[in-house]
Amino acid sequence: MSAPFSILDLARVTEGGSIALSFEECVSTARAAERLGYNRVWYAEHHNMASVASSATSVLIAHVAALTTSIRLGSGGIMLPNHSPLTIAEQFGTLATLHPGRIDLGLGRAPGGDQNVIRALRKDGPAAANRFPQDVIELLGYLGPHDAEAPLPVRAIPGEGTNVPVWILGSSLFGAQLAAHLGLPYAFASHFAPQHLFQAAEIYRREFKPSAYLDAPYFMMACNVFTAETEAEAQFHFSTLVQAFVGMVTGQRRLVQPPVENYTVAPDIAAHVEPMLAGSAVGTPVQVTERLQNFHDQLQPDEFIISMPFYDQAARLKSMELIAGIRDQVGPAKRAA
Repeated sequence: MSAPFSILDLARVTEGGSIALSFEECVSTARAAERLGYNRVWYAEHHNMASVASSATSVLIAHVAALTTSIRLGSGGIMLPNHSPLTIAEQFGTLATLHPGRIDLGLGRAPGGDQNVIRALRKDGPAAANRFPQDVIELLGYLGPHDAEAPLPVRAIPGEGTNVPVWILGSSLFGAQLAAHLGLPYAFASHFAPQHLFQAAEIYRREFKPSAYLDAPYFMMACNVFTAETEAEAQFHFSTLVQAFVGMVTGQRRLVQPPVENYTVAPDIAAHVEPMLAGSAVGTPVQVTERLQNFHDQLQPDEFIISMPFYDQAARLKSMELIAGIRDQVGPAKRAA
């Protein structure tokens, strides 16, 4: 059976575009994903980043859910140290009530911003992150059924009894261990931080404890995918993401930049950027199939979640179509077949 394909959408704000345009493109991306048979679309909480407009994640999910019909939507993720568990339970309980069976809640423990963001959110930084395991457990309690025998001091209304599926997200071994301990599905952020990917997958599966939420481990791998009819065209569009990573490394973050023909990176910068992009598949459908199959052979992910931060929406939608066309060619024993 093929691994399902899903989409991670950060509501990218392009040079020459606008936040309003990025939200329009979120809707058209989700509608295309629905039509093409993708499993889910997730949005991520970031703050104080001019190129990312998904900071009010639950609001954006509500907007897209109202304009789609069946695709699962969720957070990839909500940065729980920025919020009280009760607030997130109420928000996602509302979403799940309005859109039954369509809402996911992925949780991370990073702040989604720098120290200035932490102060602006009125949070206590490391202490909030250290409470992450306890906050996840508290949140699970709010979303579960009402227990008259051992009631929580506060009930999440809405939220209680919705049992919104909760995921742990991460780019380190901590998240893998927590997801395994709690018996929750786990998604690894290998689209920008693949360094611990293999170790995290192994730890998660080895230490997983079946729970009321999940009988067996469920591992999702995130990767960047840029597909086009020719390799040159795919590499052209991929230059947009490479420019973004160069900006991260050099401290010169900008809006999402137009692609550049034959874009090159200085060797000293490339030494930092290339390892960050190791979780990427770029090229024709045949080349991308080979790359994703390599990932599958090595990691056996239960699902791929694909980041496609194109500058051009038409190119993104075309890439989505091409990727959907190879979905059944990636999975267990596909290479041998």
